[in-house]
Amino acid sequence: MKTLSHVTGLIQFFNQMYSMPETIVVGIANIDRKRDFTFHTDLKDLQKDYPTTGHSDQFISFLEKELKPYIESQFKITDKYLFGQSLGGLLATEILLKKPELFNNYFIISPSLWWDDESLLKGANQWLAKIPDTKKFIYISVGKGEHPVMVKDAEDLYDVLKKAGKKNWTIEYKMMETDNHATILHRSLYEGLVKLFPYQEPEK
Repeated sequence: MKTLSHVTGLIQFFNQMYSMPETIVVGIANIDRKRDFTFHTDLKDLQKDYPTTGHSDQFISFLEKELKPYIESQFKITDKYLFGQSLGGLLATEILLKKPELFNNYFIISPSLWWDDESLLKGANQWLAKIPDTKKFIYISVGKGEHPVMVKDAEDLYDVLKKAGKKNWTIEYKMMETDNHATILHRSLYEGLVKLFPYQEPEK
């Protein structure tokens, strides 16, 4: 849950200094990211190297049918945000393409779109064609110091989303010039939130 401290600190800062409204941060303790954040693959090498993988459908069902209804029964919710990095970024991309109504703001950081021979990227247009053009904010980022495949896949995701022609989608892409896979999260989330909630001088 070390990511939670990054997020809660940033949200508190943006509540105080920027125009971000009061926000509830929900962190989900996870014991097997490879199991919960990846979809099924038939690739034998991935099955061998990651034997527990392929159950993101169950995790997404938990979000949709248990966690989200519970949170909404306890609090008045307007906007919904999803932050995901690495395999979490793969999951966030999968939710955006397959269950886009679950959230209206997506922060996809260094997504592991290499999974299953980039099948999520390759099938993106098919899913995008079915998605209603309702208001969304999508922020994608990757570190310049990351693996070249990670960088290329993040850029390709940005391109395919832009070319989908959703007029009510705001899609941002940021190459983090000084970051790698280990350092990108905090600064990248800050940059994404600034795009969504630009600073305004307080009225005198």
